[in-house]
Amino acid sequence: MSCCSSDGHCSTDQTAGEQADGGTTVYSVTGMTCGHCEQSVTSAISALDGVTGVKVDIKTGLVTVTSDAEPDDALVREVVDEAGYEVAGRAAADAH
Repeated sequence: MSCCSSDGHCSTDQTAGEQADGGTTVYSVTGMTCGHCEQSVTSAISALDGVTGVKVDIKTGLVTVTSDAEPDDALVREVVDEAGYEVAGRAAADAH
């Protein structure tokens, strides 16, 4: 049973809001198509040490990560991969 409806909306929304403190890094992530995808990527990245906020935009494929320090790209790539998606790389911060 999925939490996603047929139109791609998820019944739960766990997207953490961005915080003003810390750095912001934007990643391009492929394979996200619905609210469940958004929730999975948000949960995976939010669990990393130092991450204070995650905002996922499934329409653009951009994931904005707010953190206390510069995130470890290899670690972000690893947890996103384990969630079933792929980090295509960093995106320009103003692309979001």
